[in-house]
Order: sequence, then C-alpha cells, then structure tokens
Amino acid sequence: MGDPQLLEISAEVDPIDTATLEPLLQDMWETMEEANGAGLAAPQIGVMQRVVIFGYQTNPRYPDAPPVPQTVLINPLITPLNEVQEDGWEGCLSVPGMRGIVPRFRDIRYRGYDQYGNAIDREASGFHARVVQHECDHLDGVLYPFRIKDMRHFGFIDTLAETGVIELQPCDDEP
Repeated sequence: MGDPQLLEISAEVDPIDTATLEPLLQDMWETMEEANGAGLAAPQIGVMQRVVIFGYQTNPRYPDAPPVPQTVLINPLITPLNEVQEDGWEGCLSVPGMRGIVPRFRDIRYRGYDQYGNAIDREASGFHARVVQHECDHLDGVLYPFRIKDMRHFGFIDTLAETGVIELQPCDDEP
C-alpha cells in the first residue's frame, strides 16, 4: 500500500496469448501460494494487465471458507445478481499484517476468459464472490481499505487477535 502503481487502472489483455501469459501466471500462482492467499491480481506483482487468479481446496488463512475453484480470469466483468451485501474480514498481500471488515455483494456473476481464450461465465456467492470482487478491485486501482465503512473495524492482525476481535490463524504470524 502506498505504491502509486496499485492505484492505476490496468490495461485489457488483447490478444490473449497463452505463451506470453504463462510466465506471468506461474509467478502469480507461486506468489499467491507462498502467501497462503486466496487470490492475486497482476498489478500486485507489478504487471498492469487485467489478469487475476484465485482458488484453493483448503487455505490455512481461511480455514472455515469453502473451496473456491482454481481460476485464471482475464478481462473480467462482474455483475451483482442482487443488491444484498455482506460484511466480511479481508486481508491483502498489498496491505500486509492488517485486516478490515468490507461490505461486498453476496451474489455475483463474473465473466471473462481463461489463459487459452476460453470464455468463463459463472455465478458465485459468499466467500467465492468476495474473493473475485477483491481481486478484480485491484484491476481498477482499488484496495480493500478504500471500501471499509467503519475504520474501527480495521487494524493490525496481531492487535485484533490480542483484543479478541479476530482469531489468529497459524499462518498469520508468518512474514
């Protein structure tokens, strides 16, 4: 947080060239897995293209969250399916050591393309929808703290855990 590049709007990927994207995607998956993340956007590793990845079977940072399908999503478009929003705790590789409560649409439709140019058109709810919205925000220069409605629900993970606001996960004490 503080890097002006994270506040920029990313460029569309055109054309979708699998060979060119492969090294980027490999770097993104490795970075996400190393950080026990649920998703990652290309701008988070300095590539200003509309590419996000997300998904896992289990995640130590979110032990109660259901699996999210491993997905490469290029040039995404998100449409809320209704006006219902839910508050939930979020963290981010770009805002290390912190968490905040962020409202997100509970039910969304997301469309885009995979790394081979195949169309993706899915509906998602709950945590899956939260992850997609969080990662796609990065493509528009939006970090999750910008969406927090009440700054009393934003702080350092260690402090939030010490005061009993959140439960510290074993991977939260990693650098």
